[in-house]
Amino acid sequence: MTEFNTGALLWYVPLAYVLACLPVALGAGISRSWAVAEGAALAALVMALAAAVHQAFSSAHNDKLGLAMLMLVSLLGWVVIRYSRRYLNGEAGQKRYLLAMQLTLASIGIVVVTNNLGVLVLAWIASSITLNYLLTFYRDRPAALVVAHKKFIASRLAELCLLAALTLIYRETGTLAFQGIADHVAAVHALSASLNSAMALVVLAVILKSAQLPVHGWLIQVMEAPTPVSALLHAGIVNLGGFLLIRLAEMLSASPTGQTLLVVVGSLSAVLAGLVMMTRISIKVRLAWSTCAQMGFMLLECGLGLYELAFLHLVAHSLYKAYAFLAAGEAVLESRRRAFFPEEAKRSSVASVVIRLLCVPFAIALLAGSVAVWQIGLPGLAIPPLAILIVGLGLAPLLWRADGWCMGTARGVIAILVLAQCYIAGHLVFGVLVNTPVASASLPLTLWAGNCLAALYLVQVWLLAFPRGQFAKVFYPWAYAGFYLDERFTRLTFRIWPICLPAVSLRPPHSTAALLSEKS
Repeated sequence: MTEFNTGALLWYVPLAYVLACLPVALGAGISRSWAVAEGAALAALVMALAAAVHQAFSSAHNDKLGLAMLMLVSLLGWVVIRYSRRYLNGEAGQKRYLLAMQLTLASIGIVVVTNNLGVLVLAWIASSITLNYLLTFYRDRPAALVVAHKKFIASRLAELCLLAALTLIYRETGTLAFQGIADHVAAVHALSASLNSAMALVVLAVILKSAQLPVHGWLIQVMEAPTPVSALLHAGIVNLGGFLLIRLAEMLSASPTGQTLLVVVGSLSAVLAGLVMMTRISIKVRLAWSTCAQMGFMLLECGLGLYELAFLHLVAHSLYKAYAFLAAGEAVLESRRRAFFPEEAKRSSVASVVIRLLCVPFAIALLAGSVAVWQIGLPGLAIPPLAILIVGLGLAPLLWRADGWCMGTARGVIAILVLAQCYIAGHLVFGVLVNTPVASASLPLTLWAGNCLAALYLVQVWLLAFPRGQFAKVFYPWAYAGFYLDERFTRLTFRIWPICLPAVSLRPPHSTAALLSEKS
């Protein structure tokens, strides 16, 4: 098989989703339409796997990053469509849902396989438009319409930024091919003001598309849509911004403005959303806030030049969130255990705070030691210290969330060592997929990111150690309200573009009204 045929095989994946729309368009029965949709989703997954197998035994240079993303998208598409058939059984509007879902998956497929920035932007716009029909599947729910309205405005603003960026990039480089843009950036000493502005516009669009604070509300309130839509949105669509940044890694690494925007906005979103998540009881809302925080971490990693870590984060988050949403009912017990005010709260103690703070250097030391052991066998292995710090902070809670001191610590150490090996192996694999040199971030950005992550860890430790302290009493109402950021953005969207909601009757049913009349 030639390189051309391999590339063509990738394009058959979005084509399979488009062809699966034909039975719906031609008026076939719902059972046949679902059967064709499932078959097309399975065919798309098989073609993506076949392309991956060919790539593994081929010496030709192919798009490994796009192929990895295509495998992820086709796997999610197959799972979501199979789940949707059972979830929507007996619901009205299933054909409309199928059509919108398959066109959305086709658009996402084009986003990940194309090597042209212009085609990517157009496909991303198409996925946003078709997603709007999925978010408003229940058209009689005012909350669903409000959420779709807010997302529509945020997406259109993002797309205006992208189109402006395309214009600037094409005028400067004469091409929209990713390789051509990378070659131009490598040939110049520094980005021109035009390209720096274009990268800033791309970053701004990604921030809007990734639901970062304060335009995050639509992602949090999208639970009015069917559960498989939420799974696809949180596991796939919202991650496309990080994918685009990795595609433009060479240009981003040369843009101080773009890096600064990503680090500042991403870190603040990660910290605030991570704290708000601690106050939530609803499973799906908690997962939504988690997505907002994880997107912030991903943008932070891209801004710091840690592209391998960002892509590893993207894939792991997608798989986890797809499972979490589709199995949300099984997470009730876990959510209760991690409630903001646990029912079996332990006695507040300064010693518990100190112990949990000491877990951080211990976890980082375990991770760094694992890296040193790997470097004995792989001398060329290079993991940035900043990545070790970020991953170490994430692993530290394993040492203090277990019950008991001796057994809990032992289990935490074992868990950290196992996950450290998984991370290092993932770094090697995803480093090959991304194939982008690590760009060292400036010292101010590194210090800002480190201080934000340390502050998040410290506040979480303090709240868990003193859940009924004075700080918690002041903090909880603000965090539970999301710091009132979404309310301000919602009012702004209504001023920009008012929305007409369906009338909702507040009158009681006729039988109830008659009963009340008789009693009076």
